[in-house]
Amino acid sequence: MPNRYAEIAFTPNVESLQQTHGSARQYARLRAFGHDNSRLGPAEADFISARDSFYIATVSETGWPYIQHRGGPEGFLRVLDDHTLGFLDFRGNRQYITTGNVQSNDRVSLFLMDYARRARLKIFGHLEIAAVADHPELALPGYKAVPERAMLIRVEAFDWNCPQHITPRR
Repeated sequence: MPNRYAEIAFTPNVESLQQTHGSARQYARLRAFGHDNSRLGPAEADFISARDSFYIATVSETGWPYIQHRGGPEGFLRVLDDHTLGFLDFRGNRQYITTGNVQSNDRVSLFLMDYARRARLKIFGHLEIAAVADHPELALPGYKAVPERAMLIRVEAFDWNCPQHITPRR
C-alpha cells in the first residue's frame, strides 16, 4: 500500500531536495511500502479524542496560507469514522478567514500536538461546512461556547511525526 501522505506531500521539488540532501532512498521506501495512512485507526482515534486543541491550515483565494487555532473541551474534535473527522466551530473573533478560504479551496491540513508525550499527528483532508443542527453527534453538553457551524473533514492522509525537537510541556 503506497503511503498516501507521501504521495500528497512529496512534490517534484520536495523529491529533488530529498535527492540533493540524501534522504530520497529512505522516503522512496516509505512511499512504496508504507502503511495505509488514509484510514484512521485506533491509535489515531485515541490521540485525536484526547486533544483539546489543534491547528488548521487553509489557503486563501490569493494563494496565501493561513493557520488558525481551534480549541474546546477535550474530545471536541471527533472521529466519526475511519475517513471522517468532525467538530463544532465556535464563535470567536468573527474574521471568518478559515470559513472563507474553504469556500474556494476545501483542502486543509490539521496539526495536532501532545507536548507532554512528545507526539504530533498531521492530517490532510477536505473540509465541508454544515449546519450544527444536522450533526447532533458533535454536540458538547454543558459547554457554553456558541457553535456557528459544523465542520466535517474527509481525511485523505495522515502522518505521525517524529518526536525530535518537541519540547515536553504539561
